[in-house]
Amino acid sequence: MRKMAALVFPGFQTLDFFGPIEMLGGFRDEIEVITVAKGTEPVPSRHGQRICVDRSLTESTDYDLLFIPGGDSALTEAVDDTHMDWIRDVSAKAEKVMAVCTGTVVLGMTGVLDGKRATTNKLDFNETVHLAPGVDWVKKARWVEDGKFFTSSGVSAGMDMALAVAENLFGREAAEKMAEECEYAWQSDADQDPFAALAGLI
Repeated sequence: MRKMAALVFPGFQTLDFFGPIEMLGGFRDEIEVITVAKGTEPVPSRHGQRICVDRSLTESTDYDLLFIPGGDSALTEAVDDTHMDWIRDVSAKAEKVMAVCTGTVVLGMTGVLDGKRATTNKLDFNETVHLAPGVDWVKKARWVEDGKFFTSSGVSAGMDMALAVAENLFGREAAEKMAEECEYAWQSDADQDPFAALAGLI
C-alpha cells in the first residue's frame, strides 16, 4: 500500500484536486490518499466547499507519492517556508511527485525541478514560469514526465497525468480500466495540447 500525500491550501482549484484523486484514489487496495495541510482545520477550495484534513505538514514527510494541485491562490497561499520545506522533504523521499497547473510552479519554486522538464497552465504560463527559472518549461504538453516527476497543464489535464502515473505504477490495462470506470476519455498522448496554441505560446 502506497501512501499519497495530497496537499491542500485555501483556494485550491477543485478539479485540479478531485480529478486526479478520482483516478488514483480508485486504486483503493494500492494507494491510501492522505489529505495534508498546514493546519488540521477544514480547508476551503476556490469554490467554497471545505475539505477535511487528515494530517498537518508537521506530522510527517514520509510518503510514497506526493500530489500538489494548483489554483489562483497557490502562489500566495502555498508559497512560504513551511510549505516549501515540507515539499522539498517529501519530494526527496517520494517514489512519484505530481503537480497540476500552478501547483507545478509552486513545486518548481522549491528547486526540486531545477534542470528538469515540466509544464503548467497555459493561460497563466508567461505570467508564472519566471518564478521558477531553473525549470526547463515545456510550452506545448498536456503533461510532462521527467524521472519521478509528473507535471500537467491546467485543471482537467491533471486527470490525464494521474492516469499516466497509474500506467507507470500498475500498467496500461489498469489505467485504461480506471478511465473506463470513470467514463472518462483519457488523452494518453502527453504531446496533444491544443491549449498551448490557443494561449498563443506556439
